[in-house]
Amino acid sequence: MDSPSLLGNAPSFLEVLDKVSLLAPLNRPVLVIGERGTGKELIAERLHFLSERWDKHYLSLNCASLNPNLIESELFGHQAGAYTGASQQRIGRFEQADKGTLFLDELANMPNEVQEKLLRTIEYNKIERLGSNKPIEVDVRLVCATNQDLPELVEQGEFRADLLDRLSFAVITLPPLRHRVEDIQLLAEHFAHKMARELNFSHVPSFSQTVLTQLNEYSWPGNIRELKNVVERAVVESSDNQGMVDAINLDPFASPWRPLKPTHNSQQESLEQGGFNQQVANFEKQLITKTLANNHYKQTASAKALQISYHQLRGLIKKHHINTQG
Repeated sequence: MDSPSLLGNAPSFLEVLDKVSLLAPLNRPVLVIGERGTGKELIAERLHFLSERWDKHYLSLNCASLNPNLIESELFGHQAGAYTGASQQRIGRFEQADKGTLFLDELANMPNEVQEKLLRTIEYNKIERLGSNKPIEVDVRLVCATNQDLPELVEQGEFRADLLDRLSFAVITLPPLRHRVEDIQLLAEHFAHKMARELNFSHVPSFSQTVLTQLNEYSWPGNIRELKNVVERAVVESSDNQGMVDAINLDPFASPWRPLKPTHNSQQESLEQGGFNQQVANFEKQLITKTLANNHYKQTASAKALQISYHQLRGLIKKHHINTQG
């Protein structure tokens, strides 16, 4: 299994791998938390291949990629005639993954009614296809992932507390790449060598000291996925005939011909809606969101840029329900 995102020597990352090894043999659901691009699906695959289910089915489903009305059918299947357009019986992911592992990514996007059905499946190891009241026993190891704060979503009424209780027995939180600085060069070299082989380059890529410094000092809001794109782009665009990469482009959209933003857009219109208190609240939320993005979601740096205390910033984030994951 090619798992570049599982390369690393940072203590925080090695702790994650140790926890994966500890949890893999258990027949309990596992919840994987991490920012986008940190390798959540690769952790799910590792949990499967280190378990006794390694030779059985491993299936995955991105809950954000489907229309909410289709997720239930995709997971649990349906009988012919269960709804308009259901002309034949469909076997869902739970039945397909029987005796194996099912990975549900972007769990926070799952509709509430499907969350309830998922909870019952975890509790009783049984499902019912849409259009049927006949229980079907399934033996599936469930691994779920999200980049959102589920306890916060529970407080907002957007995620079921009882489902979170069942999933939180085993929680693996992946460290973002900015907290694994010692792994950046290792991962960058891996991606560079792989890209050079793909392009049939005769030389082995290497990085100038200037580039290594840039790689180490950048905060990588897109984490390992972003690092991969940056390194592969640099190998194509900026490596010399000896394989030395002496420049990187962190923003592929940077261009003097980049389209200008409209001066009066829908965001500005939303700011101007409502009375005085609502407009002030809208402005606060927009200002904090923009400052967090400009500081790569580092809250201490954002508080400093706004000239307020860290605790004041935390209070405003909670007040306006602002996403701090990027």
